[in-house]
Amino acid sequence: MKIHHAAVWLDHSEARVFHIEKKGFDETHVQADKPHQHLHRKSGPGAVSGKRAHVDPDYYEDICKSLGAADEILILGPSTAKLELIKHVHKKHPDLTDRVVGVETVDHPSAGQIVAYARKYFDKVDNGS
Repeated sequence: MKIHHAAVWLDHSEARVFHIEKKGFDETHVQADKPHQHLHRKSGPGAVSGKRAHVDPDYYEDICKSLGAADEILILGPSTAKLELIKHVHKKHPDLTDRVVGVETVDHPSAGQIVAYARKYFDKVDNGS
């Protein structure tokens, strides 16, 4: 049986979705409509609310749609966006919940590095290691 793997690397501004086959991969980009601004002032002059900007649900929805019919999904990223995606999946796409096999913190790798990391990760998952 052939298993369709997908890996998504994301931050608050963009997502890179990889559909990974044995000998190749396809990459799709998803851009946030309202890029995340790094405002971390908690108090004092100029502090608006002391909180981060609200999550863009359309951004996470577009990512979920781009995952398609993947049997196993690995979520990667450097920030809290990957956790916000998980919350969105649980709330809006419970059918994807069981297909998420891992959530890992990684910085800003190249496409080749993401695919190599995902293949190694999926080999461990598929072989029960």
